[in-house]
Amino acid sequence: MKSETGAPAGLGFAATLVRMSHLVQHVFADVSRERDITPQQAHLLCVLTSGDGIGMTDLSRLLHLEKPSLTGLVDRAERRGLVRRVRDDADRRACRVELTPEGLDLAVRVHAEIVGRLEALAADLPGEDVLRVADTLTVLLARTP
Repeated sequence: MKSETGAPAGLGFAATLVRMSHLVQHVFADVSRERDITPQQAHLLCVLTSGDGIGMTDLSRLLHLEKPSLTGLVDRAERRGLVRRVRDDADRRACRVELTPEGLDLAVRVHAEIVGRLEALAADLPGEDVLRVADTLTVLLARTP
């Protein structure tokens, strides 16, 4: 059964979001493979493009990783020269993770490629539909803890 737009009908809101999540994960995986990094490293790089470094506690929350998993992820990215740990001026016991120049260059390219591929999925949709979906998803994202 198809809806009036020609798309499969009956998936429902939650099931559609789950399928969209899988699609986004596949895009991350494809772009990551092409850049010789893991999807987790791509996610880390994209998160770090938003500022002057992020503390490990905040990174753990943003990436939904437990401390040992995050430490391993940061260790591997650091060994590749993509990130560095810097002392947190506000708390000498803590550190922030920031992109190196090489990491920033890769992060910008990876983020642009992921965004471009996702934008291409909606290229033939009416602009008002794309805006409505984006607005709705923005509202949902604002509700997340």
